[in-house]
Amino acid sequence: MRIALGPRPITIVENVWIPLSDGTRLAARVWLPEDAEDNPVPALMEYIPYRKRDIRRFRDETIHPYLASHGYACVRPDIRGSGDSEGLPQDEYVKQEQDDGVEIIAWLAKQPWCSGKVGMFGISWGGNNALHVAARRPPELKAIITVCSTDDLYPEEPYTGGLLNDTVFFEWGVHWPAYCGSPPDPAIVGDRWRDMWMERLNNLDHYPINWISHQHRDPFWKHRSISEDYCAIQCAVYAVSGWNDVYYRAVPRMLANLKCPRKGLVGPWGHQYPNIGDPGPAIDWLTEALRWWDYWLKDIDTGIMAEPMYRVWMQDEPTMLGVHQSPGRWAAEESWPSPRIKPRKFYLTKDGLESGVGAETACVLKPLQTVGITAPRRHWRDIDIEAPTDQRLDDARSLTFDSEPFDGNFEILGQPVVTLELAVDKPVAFLAVRLNEVEPDGLSKRITYGVLNLTHRDSDEFPQPLEPGKRYRIRMPLNDCAHVFKSGRRIRVAVSTSYWPAFWPSPEPVTLTVYAGRSELELPVRPPRAEDRNLKPFGPAVTPELTSGRTVFEEAPERTRKYEWDVATNKFTTRSDWPGDRSRINAIDTELWSPVYYEVTEIFDHDPTSAKVETQYITTFKRDSDGWNVRVESLFCMSLTKDNFLLVGQLKAFDHDKEVFAKTWDRTIPRMLV
Repeated sequence: MRIALGPRPITIVENVWIPLSDGTRLAARVWLPEDAEDNPVPALMEYIPYRKRDIRRFRDETIHPYLASHGYACVRPDIRGSGDSEGLPQDEYVKQEQDDGVEIIAWLAKQPWCSGKVGMFGISWGGNNALHVAARRPPELKAIITVCSTDDLYPEEPYTGGLLNDTVFFEWGVHWPAYCGSPPDPAIVGDRWRDMWMERLNNLDHYPINWISHQHRDPFWKHRSISEDYCAIQCAVYAVSGWNDVYYRAVPRMLANLKCPRKGLVGPWGHQYPNIGDPGPAIDWLTEALRWWDYWLKDIDTGIMAEPMYRVWMQDEPTMLGVHQSPGRWAAEESWPSPRIKPRKFYLTKDGLESGVGAETACVLKPLQTVGITAPRRHWRDIDIEAPTDQRLDDARSLTFDSEPFDGNFEILGQPVVTLELAVDKPVAFLAVRLNEVEPDGLSKRITYGVLNLTHRDSDEFPQPLEPGKRYRIRMPLNDCAHVFKSGRRIRVAVSTSYWPAFWPSPEPVTLTVYAGRSELELPVRPPRAEDRNLKPFGPAVTPELTSGRTVFEEAPERTRKYEWDVATNKFTTRSDWPGDRSRINAIDTELWSPVYYEVTEIFDHDPTSAKVETQYITTFKRDSDGWNVRVESLFCMSLTKDNFLLVGQLKAFDHDKEVFAKTWDRTIPRMLV
């Protein structure tokens, strides 16, 4: 197919086989400038398992054709054992996957249409792969863009602060087995598709269940984290995220620790590329990416490296449920950490947040397991049903410390730090701290937060139980943020021992004592920077038209999330329903019904071991021309006792509605101070 988007007409190659040294071939979709063999160009690779031919086809077409039409060869392989690629399914970020990435880069550099220079980019899995492969230092790889990714997998997937979070054991715990268990397309691999499918299914493990066997920061997680050796990466890195993503903490960490040429950008967005970011404003990310690639792969001085290292969206208001535009402005620092940022200290006293130390007072919080329901997801996907709401319901069931109303605005950038002198009555206890801004009418908005499994107070690798009744001094950095506190409003610190359903609860109910007068809050105050008003503006978001064409047969009903609170039993339940839509990819005459996703969570306020999650994911592929009609159903259930995690995963596969495969994983895994 020949199309024109930018200055150079391009050709789309539906499938190219990339050979690996062990005989395995990876399937890739390729976008090339029409004249690339006569005028070779740099290659850009996005390396992910998310089915380049169908499920991610439309998303890919909003990025790759545009970059190709500006003089790049864009290559989108399915990783080994996924999509149309050969090989068996693998867990995330294993060494084989990195080895394959290095081989692909070498192969790309040798193609007649490639100039010999290669870049990698991607979001989430693709962003992590860019980091991991860069750390292997393939000589042809000159630069990467890593979006919504992390330098340290353990605290992001799945153990934030040593607590199990919702990213893996809700949505991803059911999605990933379904992706692994989906078949290759017979239009690409021919009649062997069914044998390849059965081989995948019969060799599939339930990887998210396995992750819970690694509850501490052991070699399993270290292998997946560039933070073990930041110096391993020598090519240029552009790290990008959004304040409403789960990985944004990695951007300032990488800026502070990498030694290679680097830039960082954090906008208001969630887990999306910035050109489709929600909440907005979205930006012309494709032009920004081209400035980066032209500088590092074509030796064109676009000015991008003369601009400040760290650029952020300074929020006037935090993201709230249903708000799709974030008020604020762009701000920047020449380096990170910035020497301009100065701490401002407040003391938690019996009267609130004060500038002076108060008398010591013991503040006691009895256990409640449903604190956290005003921000029901750590990794929210839909701002209309999952983003944070008014925090007052959770504030009322937490220890809270309020400042007096401020006289004048001031802004913060970085990590607020709360230091608490405390005691608990159990050997395993969790802590959640929220930093809120309270308006004159009482509306409480979450600015940032942090969680900590107190057994991880000194180490994620070697946690230690607590001594009940003993006083500990805990320094707890909260998540990075950029926010303008307004005149006339108050700051509130809210402390609890649970944060459900974003994080799984402690083994037993915990009574917490915080010693006011001995506890502190430090805010990273950022002074005004006149140069911010002269920052190069981002243009409005550009999203190229799709080249494949799409016919929608059945629009997906609105996603719903319902909350039920049984007052008689104090049982709290959420029910999420994402019915998916049914459409046809016209270019390949394939009907896709995906994703269909259901989720139910429940917990009793008095009993942390009552926490339970059930999720289901269904995806369907159908084509009339060759009679292809397959469906994959994934089910995941998780519950717990005081001593164990109880996990059940189930995968079923259907060919023309006939069940051809079924497997159940039923695991009981001991809790190890989690």
